[in-house]
Amino acid sequence: MDGLPSKTALRVAMHRVAHQILDDPRIFDDPLALRVVGAGDAAAGQDLRQACLEETPLSRVLRASLAARSRYAEDQVHAAVKKGVDQYVVLGAGLDTFAYRNLYSRDVLHVFEVDYPATQIWKRRCLEEAGIPIPPTLTFSPVDFETQTLENGLRQTGFDTGKGAIFSWLGVTMYLTNSAINATLQLVASMPAGSGIVFDYMISSALLHPSARMAFAGLAHRVALVGEPFQTFFEPSALKAHLQAMGFREVIDLGPEEMDDLYFRGRTDKLQFGRLAHVIHARN
Repeated sequence: MDGLPSKTALRVAMHRVAHQILDDPRIFDDPLALRVVGAGDAAAGQDLRQACLEETPLSRVLRASLAARSRYAEDQVHAAVKKGVDQYVVLGAGLDTFAYRNLYSRDVLHVFEVDYPATQIWKRRCLEEAGIPIPPTLTFSPVDFETQTLENGLRQTGFDTGKGAIFSWLGVTMYLTNSAINATLQLVASMPAGSGIVFDYMISSALLHPSARMAFAGLAHRVALVGEPFQTFFEPSALKAHLQAMGFREVIDLGPEEMDDLYFRGRTDKLQFGRLAHVIHARN
């Protein structure tokens, strides 16, 4: 919604906190998540306590999926750093805390957080109230994906498009138009060899099992009620071919089964990745 921070960003952060509290073992450690969510927002704290007390099958799937996609993205960041990539761009950062947990020095990895301007103002207020300092290894890049080009927004804040970079783009594409998605992917595809992007996307509802289609409809209704409706969905093989045509050298598409194999195999608590989305890692 115009001029307001993202409500879904707060909900995502709350599920991240719930994973830290409820699940053992955790697949994604985020020791700052609770401090950021609770800073100066008593209502959010109450909502979080309620979510932890009234656990539902949907809440379990959501927090498992959000934890797994974050873990996968950060695993790829560490792998990229080992290969010499020294720029990390968090697209639609919301209340993501990687930059404040980043143990790399500035010359090893510089983080750029890209988000809607109002959301970044809100986040900076949360950080201040939580007593979490902004590290010298982080730069905020305020960009409205629908009205500004990502490249210009990043360049204005010191990002070097002539050097390699790893991007993450989680929980965003489903809220954007297809043209806005393509513009961002084309920028990453134009980056030097070694660059890449990790993002998730929603499956077209017509391709889902009937039970998953019902879950999809319920989730779509919930986000629409807060003014952030889903807009774009994909068919996996068509999206993979599209990315390859853009120039990405390698495209890894991870469906629910692959994500379960990576992070949930052998668990006794029945946590699993949701059936509505895939995670992609595209590399130049």
